[in-house]
Amino acid sequence: MTLPVVILAGGLATRMRPITEKIPKSLIEVAGRPFISHQLNFLRSQGVRKVVVCTGYLGKMIEDVVGLGSDFGIEVSYSPDGAKLLGTGGAIKQALPILDESFFVLYGDSFLPIDFEPVQRAFVSSQKPALMTIMKNSNQWDKSNVSYSGGQLLEYNKHLPASDMNYIDYGLSVLSRDLFAKHQTGCVFDLSEIYEKLSKNGQLEGYQVNQRFYEIGSKQGLKETEEYFLSKGN
Repeated sequence: MTLPVVILAGGLATRMRPITEKIPKSLIEVAGRPFISHQLNFLRSQGVRKVVVCTGYLGKMIEDVVGLGSDFGIEVSYSPDGAKLLGTGGAIKQALPILDESFFVLYGDSFLPIDFEPVQRAFVSSQKPALMTIMKNSNQWDKSNVSYSGGQLLEYNKHLPASDMNYIDYGLSVLSRDLFAKHQTGCVFDLSEIYEKLSKNGQLEGYQVNQRFYEIGSKQGLKETEEYFLSKGN
């Protein structure tokens, strides 16, 4: 059975203003549909049956559009940040009561056209508490932030990437709930803190993918994502 998926959809999306002044980024229209509908349809095709959406900025609008997921054949639940935005790590900590022992994590502005099953198998066989999908980047899509060699993820560093890093976080991870045990509910923190520590302790599995990602976090990214879906007839 495919693991549940957490979609992180709580950010302010300041780079996409003025579009996101009145709607959250997940509801930006792409090829005639709210972006999150493309994500949910794809997740359904990958065998996903349970999704938890971590919401923040204008999150109630996402609930109003997606509902409980019946239109997508998926059970959708929500975990609102509350009065303050909790960051990617804090949002997952808040959602733990409705999550399984392990789960995929996907960003609310990313579309990742890869097979989830082999990623899940790699996570299970690694016997590590976390897996990060990575792509050889050489600073093409964004600043490279991963050292990967000989099939091993050697270091992830979002804030101080080394000059010899040639890979980038692709945007899909698998995490164990135990990773959040030391953090208090309501605490603001970023997933990058967990990833960096795990990588330096040899506890972050790397899974290389070769398919490019699509994102709507920038004007250029939105244009390319629109073109991708239109080319698919979607």
